[in-house]
Amino acid sequence: MPSLLSVARILLPAAWVACGMAQAQPLPPKQVERLDRGVVALQTGAGAFVSWRLLGTEPADVRFNLYRDGQRVNALPLTVSNAVDPLGRVDSRYTVRAVTRGEELPASAPVSPWAQPYLRVPVQKPDGGITPDGVAYRYELNDGAAADLDGDGQYELVVKWQPTNAKDNSQRGDTGPTLVDAYKLDGTRLWRINLGNNVRAGAHYTSFLAYDFDGDGRAEVMMKTADGTVDGAGRVIGDGQADHRNAAGYVLAGPEFLTVFNGQTGAAMATVPYIPPRGDVAAWGDSYGNRVDRFLAGVAYLDGQRPSAVFARGYYTRAVLAAWDWREGRLTQRWVFDSDADAASQPAAGQGAHWFSVADVDGDGRDDIIYGAATIASTGKLLYSTGLCHGDALHVSAFDPAREGQQVFMVHESPRCYGDNGLEMHDAATGQVLWRMSGRNTDVGRGVCFDIDPAYPGAECWGSVGGLMSASGRLISERHPNRMNFAVWWDGDLLRESLDHVAIDKWNPARFTFENLLDGKAYGAVANNGTKGTPVLSADLFGDWREEVVWRNQDSTALLIFSTAVPTEHRLVTLMHDPQYRVQVANQNAGYNQPPHPSFYLGHGMKPPRQVPVRTP
Repeated sequence: MPSLLSVARILLPAAWVACGMAQAQPLPPKQVERLDRGVVALQTGAGAFVSWRLLGTEPADVRFNLYRDGQRVNALPLTVSNAVDPLGRVDSRYTVRAVTRGEELPASAPVSPWAQPYLRVPVQKPDGGITPDGVAYRYELNDGAAADLDGDGQYELVVKWQPTNAKDNSQRGDTGPTLVDAYKLDGTRLWRINLGNNVRAGAHYTSFLAYDFDGDGRAEVMMKTADGTVDGAGRVIGDGQADHRNAAGYVLAGPEFLTVFNGQTGAAMATVPYIPPRGDVAAWGDSYGNRVDRFLAGVAYLDGQRPSAVFARGYYTRAVLAAWDWREGRLTQRWVFDSDADAASQPAAGQGAHWFSVADVDGDGRDDIIYGAATIASTGKLLYSTGLCHGDALHVSAFDPAREGQQVFMVHESPRCYGDNGLEMHDAATGQVLWRMSGRNTDVGRGVCFDIDPAYPGAECWGSVGGLMSASGRLISERHPNRMNFAVWWDGDLLRESLDHVAIDKWNPARFTFENLLDGKAYGAVANNGTKGTPVLSADLFGDWREEVVWRNQDSTALLIFSTAVPTEHRLVTLMHDPQYRVQVANQNAGYNQPPHPSFYLGHGMKPPRQVPVRTP
C-alpha cells in the first residue's frame, strides 16, 4: 500500500492541455458543472481511506493537504487525490485543502468514514396498482442519472420507477405509469413526476436528461411527456382525462410532448410538441406499435461550448433526431435530422442502435451523434454510414493509443446486412472499418471494449460471439471473456474492471478468467434490466477519478452507492470534467445502457490525457 508521502504519477488535468486532433486555433472551453471537492471516506482494515476530486479548472501545480479533526495528516502536500490514514476511525472528521503557490485554500466540508463500503440513500417507494386489463403491478427502481439540481456542487440522483408490468415494444399489454424522482444523497426527495397513462412503461419509451442546459449552475430535467403527465408541483400537462391506450395496451394516438422541468422543484417550465410526431404508425416498419415508439435521448455540445438536448425516434427503419436548446427560459429547436428527408440522409435509415453515443469524432470541438452504424454531425447532417445496420451495443473512445482520434466498437444484429462484420471497430471520424470479427450468422447481442490486459496496447474488445481482440485488430484468443455488460474503473491501476449484474471483477490474463473484487449481492444489491444486468448508474460521482456504482436494494427502498477504498498512485482530473465522459453518463439511462468512456485513452501505459478546456458557469 503506498504511503502518504509516495511520489505519484501525475496525469494532466482537463484544463491544462488542449484537445484532440491538430487545431489551428485553441478550442473555446466547454461549460461543465461547478463541483465541490467531493470528499469521501471509507473505513478499512488499514484505517480510513479518503479520496477527493481534482477539478478540471484547477492549476497544474495544485497539491492537497488532508486534515483529520483539524490536524494535518500528511507531512508534505499530496500530489494524488487519495490517501490512507492509519489512525482514522469511524468518528473521525476529514477535510481537504487545496494548496497552490504554497498557499492553502479554504477547507472542504467535513465528512466521516462510511462504516460499510456503500452509502445508503433511502427512497420513497410508490404504491403499486392494477392496470385496466386486471394485472397487478408494483414498482422497482430502474435507470438513473446524476446532476447538480440545486447548484451546491454536489450531485443529486434522478431515478426512474418502472412498474413490474413494463413491456418491451414487441409485447402487448397495459403497463402502470412510469414515475421519475429526484433525491439528495441524504434521502431527501425533491420531487416526483408521474408520466401518466399515455406514456407506456418500458426500456425504450422513456429516456430522461438531467443537465445544466442554460448554464445557470443548476440542472434541468427533460423528457417526453403526454396528456396526463403530472409535474413535480402537481400540475397536469395536456388533458388529464384523456386515455389514449388501445386494446393491446399501446399508445398510438394522442399528442406527444417534450417538457423541460425545473431541477429543484420538478415543475414544468416549457412544453412543446415532440419531434417527430408518430404520423402513420405503419410507416415506421410495423402497424402494431413496435418500431414507431423506439425513443432515445442524449446531451451534446453541438456548438462546442454549451450543451444541447437531442431526442430521437426510430432506428430499425426511419431515424429522426431533433436537437433542442434551453436558453434564457426558452426551448428552441436547433435542427432536425430525418433519414427520410433527402437522398443524402437516407443511408442513416436502419442504422440505429438501442443507445446512441456522443463524441467529437472529427476534432472540430463540436460533438457528433454516433447513432449506431451511422454518425450525425454536429450540424445535423449525415457524416457517414457504415451500412452495417442495427446493433444492440456500441462504445466510443480513443481505444487505440497508436491511432489518431477516436474509434467506435459495435456489434450488429442482422447477418444479411453486416456480412463478415458481426463485431467491428471503425474510425469514428470516417466510418472506415479498421478490423472485424465474424458474427457467425447470428444476432451478436452484447459487446464491450475496455482495457483489461496490459500485454496489449489499448483496449480489448469482445462480444457474445467470437474471440478476444486487441484495439489494433490482433486476435488475442479464439475465446472471449464471459462478462460483457458494463465496465468500471475500480482498483488502483489504469486497467478497467468488469461490472456485470452486481459483481465487479478483475481480468486475470494468465488464467483467462475474471476474479471477483466486489460482490454486491453480499450487501443486498440488485441489478436492473434482466439479462442486461446493469446498475441504476455508474459514474465518477465523488472522490478521485475512479467510478462509483449505484445499485438498488432488494425491495427498492434504497439506493446503494458503492465507492472504492483501494489507493491509487495515478493522478487524474475527475472524469466528470471530461465533457465526453460527462454526456455519456447523462445518456446512460437511455435504451440498452452502455458504460461511459472519456475522450482520451485511459488505460495501461497511457500518456497524459489531451482533453478539451472547460469552464464552469
